[in-house]
Amino acid sequence: MQTIYLDIFSGISGDMFVGAMLDLGAPLATLEQGLKRLRLDGYHLHVGRRQKSGIEGIKFDVHLSEDGSCGEAAVSPIGFRTNLSSATAESEHSHGPDHDHGHRHNHDHPHSHSHGIGQQRDFRAIRALIEASELSDWVKEKAVAVFRRVAVAEGKVHGLPADKVHFHEVGAVDSIVDIVGACICLEALGCPRVLASHVVEGTGWVRCAHGRLPLPAPATLEIFAARGIAITQCEEPNELVTPTGAALLAEFVESFGPMRDLVPQKTGHGLGTRDNKTRPNVVRAILADAVQGPPEEPGWERDTVVVLETNLDDVTGEILGYFVESTLRAGALDVFHTPIQMKKNRPGVLLTVLCSASDADRFTERLLRHTSAFGVRRSVLERRKLRREWRSVKTAYGEVKVKIGKLGDEIVQVAPEFDVCRDKAVQAGVPVSEVYEAAKAVIRTGTI
Repeated sequence: MQTIYLDIFSGISGDMFVGAMLDLGAPLATLEQGLKRLRLDGYHLHVGRRQKSGIEGIKFDVHLSEDGSCGEAAVSPIGFRTNLSSATAESEHSHGPDHDHGHRHNHDHPHSHSHGIGQQRDFRAIRALIEASELSDWVKEKAVAVFRRVAVAEGKVHGLPADKVHFHEVGAVDSIVDIVGACICLEALGCPRVLASHVVEGTGWVRCAHGRLPLPAPATLEIFAARGIAITQCEEPNELVTPTGAALLAEFVESFGPMRDLVPQKTGHGLGTRDNKTRPNVVRAILADAVQGPPEEPGWERDTVVVLETNLDDVTGEILGYFVESTLRAGALDVFHTPIQMKKNRPGVLLTVLCSASDADRFTERLLRHTSAFGVRRSVLERRKLRREWRSVKTAYGEVKVKIGKLGDEIVQVAPEFDVCRDKAVQAGVPVSEVYEAAKAVIRTGTI
């Protein structure tokens, strides 16, 4: 399975993430065309290959036009759009450790962007802008989800509902470009699985409306708290993880830890602007075609799933049935309910949803909105599973679709599609079991 591993030894921001994806091979033309579908004016992109602490990578910047227009961009010799020389870009967009984290504006400043004073957009307006665009459904869904994480965190810090959180026009524009651009790049790379190293943040202070606060920044801390992501601080006296970077990690990364069983195919680097004191201001992204288990494992596949659970004693069978059907259609891996005994000896059900880590918040909200649940328990579990294939086999009763489970190269499970077997059995006037066994026999005897 294609995987991207983010080595965030020096933190991450939105622009650094986009730069790393471009360096991995996401086409710049695809990114530009996708961003045009937003119909968002007032900015232009600076993208070029540069070095940071001797490491070559892609520097991605969003620059705001003074007159609100997109402006013209020249093509550099390496094929990326650029408007400034490396020296000018470095000097004009470098920030110190005490950059402003004022109320109601975006925090993503220690790494790259230019800023000024402008109007404000709230999360509701930004969501509407994204949803009204001609971007793909996947990009729209993921971009709104990432922005929602930032808005919810900012709202919690400032005591506001997420829809009421405002961003300065300048902060909103570059954050929209970074977040939507990140989703466009991931889609261009095939929507790969994303893993990451442990989160490392610097030490020091940021200026907020409430005064100077220690790192991590309040919104960054809230984003990680909501997802349950561990943070380790290092000796670097600067902010390393911005709220936008934190939200991208929280939305896309399945698990955090050292590289394990990766087969690297390509490495990309996204560059920040500031020169850190203890480490390069770089995020490293590693593209792998497969995640292989150790030799001693018997050929199964591995992944991570989130288990969502809630106990219910006041929900009808009709609602449960509809919830199971609709949630499976919405993309859950599995949904089921189990009879249990609850307090006061009441009969109840344990409602369980299995999903990917990136979908956990979406299905948690679905449980809270569409059932009588007041809370949802969440756990992250590793799975060992058979490699699955679907084949159509010809039997004496007609063609039947069969699911095959392999352990390495060995077929260990064969499961014909029951509905197809039932229909064939009705047509032939024979028991369903005969059609079922006939389909299994074709696979087991290798007579496909």
